[in-house]
Amino acid sequence: MRFGMFVPQGWRHDLVGIEPAEQWAAMSGLAAHADAGPWESIWVYDHFHTVPVPTDEATHEAWTLLSAFAAITSRVRLGQMCTCMSYRNPAYLAKVAATVDIISGGRVEMGIGAGWYEHEWKAYGYGFPRAGERLARLDEGVQIMKQAWATGSATLNGDHYQVDGAIVRPLPLQKDGIPLWIAGGGEKVTLRIAAQYADYTNFAGAPEEFTHKSDLLRQHCADQGRDFDAITRSANYNTIVAATEAEVADRIDAIEARVTPYLGEAKAAEFVAEYRGGEALGVGTPEQVAERLVAMRSRGLGYSIHYFPEAAYDQSGMDLFEREVMPALL
Repeated sequence: MRFGMFVPQGWRHDLVGIEPAEQWAAMSGLAAHADAGPWESIWVYDHFHTVPVPTDEATHEAWTLLSAFAAITSRVRLGQMCTCMSYRNPAYLAKVAATVDIISGGRVEMGIGAGWYEHEWKAYGYGFPRAGERLARLDEGVQIMKQAWATGSATLNGDHYQVDGAIVRPLPLQKDGIPLWIAGGGEKVTLRIAAQYADYTNFAGAPEEFTHKSDLLRQHCADQGRDFDAITRSANYNTIVAATEAEVADRIDAIEARVTPYLGEAKAAEFVAEYRGGEALGVGTPEQVAERLVAMRSRGLGYSIHYFPEAAYDQSGMDLFEREVMPALL
């Protein structure tokens, strides 16, 4: 199995209590740690407002961070899970990504999706089109990006995007263009777009749902005449690892206490509820988490991307994951 790691950027209230002037040091330190360690990739989220509710706490912009990470790392690959197509013109986005690929020496991954966070859409003046329109924009935007990276320019007279000889030079350094990760599990459209264009998919990591989405992707690939096995399937896991179950519970309590001043008691309890009860595949002792990931690998999971909610404050859980979980799957 291949492994990626999210760098905390504030979106999940994972930089609270750290002064803004010190937040880059926290983020860049974790990026350097991943670059020197066993991780294949580092990731950020493409969001502008915090979750589970918008607050005044920091959420650093995804592509700005990727450009900075490109300059301070030398090995680890760089992705976003995932860029919202409608937040940027796709020809412009293709050029941004190509520039970051140049800076990084050819290490960019393009995670792309239709977008879902209604509050930030409306706050930033993007409206919030119906799902069908958002997905149609995703389809047209992917076509523009692939054309731009293959030929150095893009022309498309679409229903939602019109570009006419948009020049994207220099090309990305990667020979076949920047790898595309189509994110989302929409069964009729998103997985069809993935079957047509994706190098990677990213959808639900729960066992039964992952298998269901995989079966649908296989059928879409057959309909498109695409080799299903040519697409690497990935999933994201919120991960808290400790030597004992009691210590895992203590870590969750500490996260809840940290975010309570910003979310209030009720929202903070909801925020950490997914970590409790043993249903989160990435939460537990190293043996428990490794066993679950091995089972997911048997279902076809080729790439797991892990978010450590305490990483900016305490790297010991992440270090334990590196020492005792990853070797069981590499």
